Amino acid sequence: MSRLLSEVVLVNVSCSNQFGWLHVSIRSKVSGLLEKGEEEEEEEEEEEESINPTEVKMSQIVMPCHSNHQQELSVGQLLKWMDSTACLSAERHAGSPCVTASMDDIHFEHTIRVGQVVNIRAKVNRAFNTSMEVGIHVICEDLFCGRHWRVCHAYATFVTQRTNTGKKVILKPIVPRTQKEQVEYSVAAERRRVRMVHDDIIKDLLSHGAIQHDDAVAAERTKVESVELVLPPHANHQVTTFGGQIMAWMVNVAVIAASRLCQAHPTLRTIDMFTFRGPSQVGDRLLLKTIVNNTFKNSMEVGVRAEAYQEEGSNRHINSAFMTFEVLDDHRKPRVLPRIRPEPLEGERRFQEAIARKKIRLDRKYIISCKQGEVPLSVPWDPRNQVYLSYNNVSALKMLAAKNSWRLSSEKNKVRLYTLEQKSMLSFRVESEVDVPAQRAFGLLAELSNRPSWDTHYQRCELIHQVDDDDFLYRVVTPSVCRGAVGCPTSASQGEGILQDFILLASKRMPCSHGDPYVIALRSVSLPTHPPTEHYNRGEVLCAGFTIHETQNNIYYNQASPEVIPYISTDIAGLSSSFYHIFCSCSQYLTKNRLQCVSQATNTDSHT
Repeated sequence: MSRLLSEVVLVNVSCSNQFGWLHVSIRSKVSGLLEKGEEEEEEEEEEEESINPTEVKMSQIVMPCHSNHQQELSVGQLLKWMDSTACLSAERHAGSPCVTASMDDIHFEHTIRVGQVVNIRAKVNRAFNTSMEVGIHVICEDLFCGRHWRVCHAYATFVTQRTNTGKKVILKPIVPRTQKEQVEYSVAAERRRVRMVHDDIIKDLLSHGAIQHDDAVAAERTKVESVELVLPPHANHQVTTFGGQIMAWMVNVAVIAASRLCQAHPTLRTIDMFTFRGPSQVGDRLLLKTIVNNTFKNSMEVGVRAEAYQEEGSNRHINSAFMTFEVLDDHRKPRVLPRIRPEPLEGERRFQEAIARKKIRLDRKYIISCKQGEVPLSVPWDPRNQVYLSYNNVSALKMLAAKNSWRLSSEKNKVRLYTLEQKSMLSFRVESEVDVPAQRAFGLLAELSNRPSWDTHYQRCELIHQVDDDDFLYRVVTPSVCRGAVGCPTSASQGEGILQDFILLASKRMPCSHGDPYVIALRSVSLPTHPPTEHYNRGEVLCAGFTIHETQNNIYYNQASPEVIPYISTDIAGLSSSFYHIFCSCSQYLTKNRLQCVSQATNTDSHT
């Protein structure tokens, strides 16, 4: 027999808004921010003194030999240092040689000048059988004024090399030691999910619109080919070429191609997610081919292809990378760039793919990395951004659940209400225990259409569209909370406000390994087919759902983060227990259906 511990996290609300029981508008930095601000990040790091056994730190002072013509640290050199640090961290965990398999998008927020210090910290976030994710933080330090600032934050995937017998090395699991490590461990599964479908997303986004050639620069003018001989100093202790060294060479030729287009010194801003397709060894010749694929007013995408070959034999495709450059004027503002005229066939394909990659970059920035105050809560949903919305949906809930500052506000019969205050954000969590297996509870709660049967604040819940096996779009109708309030389009005799409705993306996740939670995450999206109407107040949800954790003692945890009721303050003050009655109803629903499942199985056995 196992227990289910239900938690409901009711997230930050704007008190001026009026919404229903399980839904209130949230304006929270927590939900949807993968990269926090510098001050917030430093505060969290100060709180956690635990030393991760996989953590590796590297500090380098930038010398003139590391810099470019502007006395700034070469991005290629920085990538070499980042790759080396991350590789040492991966090998510390694996206990065997490792190689770089891929690198997620890297956005360079600041440049580093000669004389400043680069501090790089890398540690393994999670191991997946034969691969592992390594988080990399790069901080710049000015020794003369004592300032620190973040330069970039990246995630790299490393794999172990096979043994002499050709067998793969199975990695031991990572055991998170702190709250922050637990969040990274959990969200790493979502990042891995995005990596696996990245190429498919590019294909789905390809378009074939008209290409204008007027006053455009021929792409052939930007083409560059260069050959590098891999020597022992370019190789690691395994006699294979450093992934960082290959990336550094690719950056160098990309800078030349970008310079030919703009006839100025470009600044590298972003390197898109890329994957190493095969190894390179000492003695290889690396052929680097690069060309400007497309320009977008103030930025350009440069594609680089790396091929390895020996004196005899065919070329081997090692890697392809796509880099975004800007050209800054005297005021450090991006200049307008000339348009590009692609080569026929292959050039036009690269031109269209560059548009697709820009769409992905905008989606990631808009949905995942931006500050919540800069965008509406209900992000427009379409099939092209569904992967990132789903990723943000699940990771936001996990990040909120992992906060360690929850305080107990009220308790009744082991149903507990917790609160969390952070600056302008107020969050709620409710816990209750239910004697239901985790997988069964997950299946019952994932059926959002059944929620009106146990939650009186869900009047209707209709399925709009099943995106895939894990993501669903719902329309939820809840009662109004502005009963008789001024401005409600209702008569005084009725004394009731109009109903509210919500368009929700529901994302559910099964555990991908031991220690992972079952997740049912909810957030608002907007659909052209379901615009707001005058008959309903359109509400918004940024972070909601359930997570169910399994422990060694077969105890299950369930957390949800719907929006807060306006009268929840009476619960906090101990003047009401509405949260208690809701969870009693939820418990009865789960228990009843659990027993039905058992009785059905018993009846089936008796008839066989």
